[in-house]
Amino acid sequence: MTRILVVDNHGQFTHLEHRMLRDLEGVETGLVDNDTPPEAIDADGLVLSGGPSMEEAGNAADYLDLDVPILGICLGMQLMAEALGGEVGEGEYGGYADVDVTIVEEDDPLVGSLAPATRVWASHADEVTVLPEGFERTATSDVCDIEAMSDTDRDLYGVQWHPEVAHTEEGEAVFENFRAICE
Repeated sequence: MTRILVVDNHGQFTHLEHRMLRDLEGVETGLVDNDTPPEAIDADGLVLSGGPSMEEAGNAADYLDLDVPILGICLGMQLMAEALGGEVGEGEYGGYADVDVTIVEEDDPLVGSLAPATRVWASHADEVTVLPEGFERTATSDVCDIEAMSDTDRDLYGVQWHPEVAHTEEGEAVFENFRAICE
């Protein structure tokens, strides 16, 4: 059984991330608040959930040193990028919308198996504008240059979109791929 915990950054879809993982075969999951001390985390992988703001993200950036695979979703991706030396800025297009994403790294373990062009549900109020050292851009769109990023050497992954919502095509595949990374 692979244990993947969702770090709750108080986003409106966090419960859906937990549900998506719970429904995967061979996954044990749970929600942990983002003020949980890193030493109290016992998992094979972590999902840094979306959320309303960096200020409400608690210890989330401290979990990056736990030496387990981590998937950052929306705010979780932005937290990861900023904590590791990347940059986050205000998006040009703002709120939630359907976005056509293009996968640019077919060998990426998280998004490489998705269709070359896939439709997702994303917020672009804030977005990663400069990748941290060691990361590569794995997906892009007309709305946002860095829709997904990966550092496969450290098993750190991020997506700007919300794979847990019904509006996102192939969302379950993102979680399946992350489960495989965590095994």
